Amino acid sequence: MGTSGLPHQKKIMNRSAPAATIVPVLIYEDVDKAIEWLCRAFGLSERLRASGAGGRITHAQLSIGNGDLMIGASGAKFRPPHEEEVSQYVLVHVEDVDQHFEQAKRSGARIVDPPKDMPFGERLYTVEDLAGHRWTFSESIADVAPEQWGAKRVQFR
Repeated sequence: MGTSGLPHQKKIMNRSAPAATIVPVLIYEDVDKAIEWLCRAFGLSERLRASGAGGRITHAQLSIGNGDLMIGASGAKFRPPHEEEVSQYVLVHVEDVDQHFEQAKRSGARIVDPPKDMPFGERLYTVEDLAGHRWTFSESIADVAPEQWGAKRVQFR
């Protein structure tokens, strides 16, 4: 039995839902403008979009590599972030972080931290998008054991 008390059923592949296990959802004032900007600045691809009353785009699904992202329109309790506050950020692995940084900069992303090498084997940079959401883009540059930079492995329970 499943947690709902109903028998487990065969896994359904829903073409309307992203395939990723974890999918961040970010809120924007103008979803249509956000779709165009995110695709141009960060190289995301649009998967689908949905309109609400009056034809306003209220929801979209975007993807990059094997990751997915949903974006929604602001309204009710859903709002874009406030200036100088960070409650979340999106981490995306890319093939060439320096090339990606130049593309984001040309597209007007606000640079928070330029590309830099980190002791845990990643080269990364952080920017804010047109609504103030933080994005960190990372490229693996070395295979580093967690113990080499102060972390330790934890056994799954």
